[in-house]
Amino acid sequence: MGRQATILVVDDEPAVADVYAEQLRDRYTVETVYSGEAALSKLDSAVDVVLLDRRMPDLSGDEVLSAIREKRYDTRVAMVTAVDPDFDIIEMPFDDYVLKPVSKEDLFGTIEQLLLYADYEERLRECYSLTAKYAALESSKPQAVLDESEEFAELKAELAEVRAELDDITDSFDATDFELLFRDFETGESMPDNTQL
Repeated sequence: MGRQATILVVDDEPAVADVYAEQLRDRYTVETVYSGEAALSKLDSAVDVVLLDRRMPDLSGDEVLSAIREKRYDTRVAMVTAVDPDFDIIEMPFDDYVLKPVSKEDLFGTIEQLLLYADYEERLRECYSLTAKYAALESSKPQAVLDESEEFAELKAELAEVRAELDDITDSFDATDFELLFRDFETGESMPDNTQL
């Protein structure tokens, strides 16, 4: 990411939220709110990651999560909670589930993984779009015309660059990373089902 990532910390215990925010401020732009209602009013497309408590008195973290997904914000959400996971989490559309107490290292690790996934998805969408353009031109123009086109050469170079970036990112993934990442694709939220690279 070119800009500094924006993190929204949501916890109804101000002391907890403020500690997280203080730990994260050196590396990220951090916003802090102390209720579910405040989270929804603060949330916009600039927020990259939400650290969301589950147990809050006005709107629960579960309700805030549902609202985030209904509004289709392109943000990653980590539930950061003292609530032990139960089978109800299976259908919840969060990206990570972190049990309190949380160390500074755990917070950074969680955020960095979520930002990496987001970067990968962005590059994958870009790659899909560029591939579609490349294929459309390749199937409709004679090779000699393509060879002479500066625009087509630039498209080819850009596609190669994006594919190389995708390779670099995937080199750092393990099996669990792929499982988490492609959960979104299986629900059809991020990419068309017929994606082929």
